[in-house]
Amino acid sequence: MVTKQIDVDVLVIGAGPTGLGAAKRLQQVKSASWLIIDSNETPGGLASTDITSEGFLFDVGGHVIFSHYKYFDDCLNEALPKAEDWYEHQRVSFVRYDGRWVPYPFQNNISVLSKEEQIKCITSLMDAALEARARPASNKPDNFDIWNTRNVGERLNEIFMRPYNFKVWALPPSKMNATWLGERVAAPNLKLLTSNVILNKVAGNWGPNATFKFPAEGGTGGIWIAVANTIAKDKTRFGEHGTVVRVDADAKKVYLKDGTVVHYRSLISTMAVDYLAEAMADTKLKQLCKPLFYSSTNVIGVGVRGKLPGRIGDKCWPKKNTKLPTKQLANGDKPTSSEPKEGPYWSIMLEVSESQYKPVNHDTLLADSIQGLINTELLKPKDEIVSTYVRRFDHGYPTPSLERNGALDEILPYLQQKDILSRGRFGSWNFMLGVEAVDHIVSGAVELTLAYPDFVNSRANTERRLV
Repeated sequence: MVTKQIDVDVLVIGAGPTGLGAAKRLQQVKSASWLIIDSNETPGGLASTDITSEGFLFDVGGHVIFSHYKYFDDCLNEALPKAEDWYEHQRVSFVRYDGRWVPYPFQNNISVLSKEEQIKCITSLMDAALEARARPASNKPDNFDIWNTRNVGERLNEIFMRPYNFKVWALPPSKMNATWLGERVAAPNLKLLTSNVILNKVAGNWGPNATFKFPAEGGTGGIWIAVANTIAKDKTRFGEHGTVVRVDADAKKVYLKDGTVVHYRSLISTMAVDYLAEAMADTKLKQLCKPLFYSSTNVIGVGVRGKLPGRIGDKCWPKKNTKLPTKQLANGDKPTSSEPKEGPYWSIMLEVSESQYKPVNHDTLLADSIQGLINTELLKPKDEIVSTYVRRFDHGYPTPSLERNGALDEILPYLQQKDILSRGRFGSWNFMLGVEAVDHIVSGAVELTLAYPDFVNSRANTERRLV
C-alpha cells in the first residue's frame, strides 16, 4: 500500500465540540494550513445523539446548550440560522426525595419538605453561617464534601448533596476538589430560604442554564453535525480515514488507519489524554495520567406508548406517532398482542454513573432502571414499552478528583513542550477550550478558560468574549 503524506500547520484530533470549535477558528485563519480528523463517521463526539430503530432520539451527552461566549453562540447560529431551527425551554428539574418531587436546586426548595426536615435543615444552615463568621478567609475547604457542609449545612449535605453528587460523579465528594464549582452549585440564601419556608413558596429557576436552546430536529447531536457542515470538506477526515493508530511526537507525525501519515507543526488533541499517552507509547505520560479519575456513563432510553402522563408533566418531550409493536410492559410482563399499533409515544432517558466506587450490574441494568422508574412513579407497571436503548461510555465524565489539578499541572506543560495542546472534556479534564487553543498557537494569546476558569465562569465576568 502506498502511504499518503499530508502536511499541515495544525492538526486537530477529534470532532466533538472542542475540536469543531478549533476547526471553526482555523477556518478563519488564512495563513495556516490545517486538518481535523475523527475516528467516528459522524461528528459530535460525546455530545452526539443516537437514534433507535424505532425512531427515538437519545442525546448521549451535552444535553443542555448554554454559553456566555459570543463566538460560540455565533457558530451555532451560523450552523442553524433560522428561528424555527431552535426551541427555547425553561429548565424543569426535580429531585425525588422521601416520596416527593423537590424542585432543583434542592437546597433552595426545602419548603417542599416536611416541617421536621425543614427545622433540621434551617438549624444546620444557621450553624454553618455562624461557623463561617469565625473562619478566616484563608481557610479554604480541603474537598468538595467540606465545601458542601460549609455552604448548605451538615443536614442538607447528608440528605442531598453527598448522595446526589456520589450518584452523579461515582466518587465520594470527600475525594473531589472544590476548585471546579464556579456557578454550578447553588449556595442557599438563608434569609430567603427561611422566608420561603414560612410562606410555603418554592424558589425560582436558578443557574446559567435556567433557560436554554434546544434544536428542533436531530437532538443535541444535530447541532454538531450542522456545525461540521460549515467546515470545508477537504479539511475533514472521518471514520477509518480519521482514525489515529500512532502519534510520533518527536517526528511530529500522526499515523492513520488508512495508511495516511499527517505531518504537523502543532497538534490540538481532544482525544482522552490517557489514550493519547498510549498512542504516543510515552511511558512518562502514561505515569502522569494515572492520578486522573473518570467515571463511566451508562445511558438507558425507554420509549413508551401513550400520551405524556400528567404525573410527569413537562419534564420530557413527546415523540411523533407511528405504528410500533409493544416489546414488554414496564413490569416485565409480555404484551397481549405483538401487532404494531399507533402511538402517540413519549420517551425517558436515564444516566447511570459507574466506577470502582460505584459498580454496575450490566446484566440487569435495563431491568433495574425500568423498575426504578416504576418505583418513582415515572412509569406505571402496565405502561407499554416499545423501544429500549442501552449504551456504555467507558470515559463518561472527567471527575475533579483531589489529584486532578496536580496531575494536569504536569501533563499539559509536558505535552506543550512537544507542541501538543491537549484540550477538551478528556484532553484536559475540562470542557471546550478549542477556540482559545487555536488563538494561542496562531498569535500566542492567553487561554483564559484553561488558565482562569473561576473568572471566566463567574457572574462577575459579564464580557462575552471572542467577538
